[in-house]
Amino acid sequence: MKLSAKHTLKACYVGYLTQALTINFAPLLFLTFEKEYDISLGKISLLIGISFLTQLLCDACAARFPNFFKPRLSAIIAHVLAVIGLTGYAYLPKILPSAYLGLVICVIVTAVGGGIIEVLISPIAEACPTTRKSANMSLLHSFYSWGQAGVVLLSTLFFTVFDISNWQILACLWAIIPAIGAISFIFVPIYNIPTELGKEKSKSKSKGLFALLFLMMFCAGAAEMAMSQWASTFAESGLGVPKAVGDILGPCLFGIFMGSARVFYAKCSEKIRLERFMLISAILCLGSYLLSALAAPPIISLLGCALCGLSVGIMWPGTYSLAAKKMPFGGVRMFALLALGGDVGCLAGPTAAGWIADAAGGNLKLSFLISAIFPLAIILIVIAIFGVKSFKKSV
Repeated sequence: MKLSAKHTLKACYVGYLTQALTINFAPLLFLTFEKEYDISLGKISLLIGISFLTQLLCDACAARFPNFFKPRLSAIIAHVLAVIGLTGYAYLPKILPSAYLGLVICVIVTAVGGGIIEVLISPIAEACPTTRKSANMSLLHSFYSWGQAGVVLLSTLFFTVFDISNWQILACLWAIIPAIGAISFIFVPIYNIPTELGKEKSKSKSKGLFALLFLMMFCAGAAEMAMSQWASTFAESGLGVPKAVGDILGPCLFGIFMGSARVFYAKCSEKIRLERFMLISAILCLGSYLLSALAAPPIISLLGCALCGLSVGIMWPGTYSLAAKKMPFGGVRMFALLALGGDVGCLAGPTAAGWIADAAGGNLKLSFLISAIFPLAIILIVIAIFGVKSFKKSV
């Protein structure tokens, strides 16, 4: 069978499922790590920072040395690293002198794999000779959302049926997905990725536009993670529900709504312009933060969390699509720099929200109110890029 761009896109879908695994699986086991290996929550929470900082380092390396990251080889290595990291959770903490050292190694290895995937999969997909580029990009990123929701739901189901003491088996089972990705990228065609950033525009104009897109990615990452990372805690503290229910009502529901928005745009991209959809989504995101922060009934505030997932869905893939359209010669370096901006936002958004809540005596509503600055900034950036007149035209 002759493989085509459709097969390449399917391999890219597996890549984003893999990235969702590398980010969302380990946090489900943090309390288990604490009890089983006698590790303090302070040291365990540090694993989150290690993961994001490792991904930031991958982004920076890809931006600095884009030619070093050969698409096919790097994609294969990234998935293999994800396999090694996920299966490593099952045995490294037991065989090393320090269980915590084993966890750190697994987090770093999986984060490197996820970081490379984040940098390379989008430009690989963008380079495919297909039509409806922005729709394909949105659909591609929806697989991260389905992966996020699937990891929570299926892991919770596994722990319910087989007991959480068998979590090592689940870690090895999840590794099947990146293994499929590694094999897929051996065979699927990889198309040429342009590498000359700013060739088609004057340097000053290109730099100004890229600065806005970089800031948009930062705000998109911050708006997404500030809500999704604290949604479970907000559900538990606001509604008094058990952790499993909080995970489903919080990050799981958030991921489902986010994926739904990406699929919706992929289906309707020919009927609505990307910039208009992003502006509407940013306004909805602002409203969802205000609803979560200001609504008195807890269930209404939680609805704001879910709507936030719906509203941020287009932000990350939409910014990639805008950059690829307006700077088509950006290549791996451009995507790496945008990923860097997004990951900095992913780190800064929830961290700032946590600091604000801690200073306010655990008041997450105040954190959400202040975090509304991120979708507000996206609204202003979209208008600055396209101008007010662009939104007065018919869809």
